[in-house]
Amino acid sequence: MKKQYTTDVQMNGRVGIVTGANSGIGFETSLQLAKHSAHLVMVCRNKQKAEDAKAKIESVAKGKVDLIIADLASIDEIRKLAKVLLDKYPKIHVLINNAGVEYNDRRTSADGYEITFAVNYLAQFLLARLLVDRMKASAPARIINVSSKAHRFGGFDLNDIQWENRRYSGMKAYAASKIANILFTKELSDRLKGTGVTVNAVHPGEVLSNASMDNGPVYIFIKKHVINRMLKPTHIAGEAIYYHAASPELEKVTGMYFNMTHLEKPWGNANNRPAGRILWKLSEALTGIAPWESQVEKIQK
Repeated sequence: MKKQYTTDVQMNGRVGIVTGANSGIGFETSLQLAKHSAHLVMVCRNKQKAEDAKAKIESVAKGKVDLIIADLASIDEIRKLAKVLLDKYPKIHVLINNAGVEYNDRRTSADGYEITFAVNYLAQFLLARLLVDRMKASAPARIINVSSKAHRFGGFDLNDIQWENRRYSGMKAYAASKIANILFTKELSDRLKGTGVTVNAVHPGEVLSNASMDNGPVYIFIKKHVINRMLKPTHIAGEAIYYHAASPELEKVTGMYFNMTHLEKPWGNANNRPAGRILWKLSEALTGIAPWESQVEKIQK
């Protein structure tokens, strides 16, 4: 798959949800959906920034644009978000799990979970699980989990997923959350085979984003004046992700990891399927969602 940019395929009113939609990759992805006639649903945390972003997107949109405010660091808010989505949209065709954070120091969510793991992974897991039945009823449908090539940096440890017993590394915690994204993608894909719902993980490319901009003035200075100069414009990532949301050639491709539009094999622990099944069970416990038995588990009984 050599395409690097968006297709010209129109979405013709199909409902597409983008989390973290008000800036960076999420904004550019939302812009692509809106330009291609999707019924765009923006999920954002900051109301003022989100409303500003919505106004910009509406100026070029060829379909409806809705905005829902939710903090994906909170299990309770994710559940409320899902209820709003299910109440409002009889069909959900595309879910783009894009929202993410990165911090140099260990922080915890309202639920007491390490926040990078909570936002970058648990939110993806829970939101997809809560919406998946509606998406099956809307098939063909697609779930796109925004991951990262940074998963290569490791840090994934099922015995200390919350970074309570190790020296905290922001980069490795971020990498671990992206490994979790990929494991979840493969596991969910297996459980959705034959339903018409595909699930893929996508590294959006080395592009400009607002991730990690809460890490203090020194880091912000380095990011703006050194790191950002080595990165590509954000719209490239938005175009690549839109390709995954709309391209006909990906209609039946599922359980895969892509570097933008190129199919790749992920590294290291991201290929550990038994770990993925353990992570799934752990995630069900952490989010309080009802267990979903896999085919593997049924066979083992």
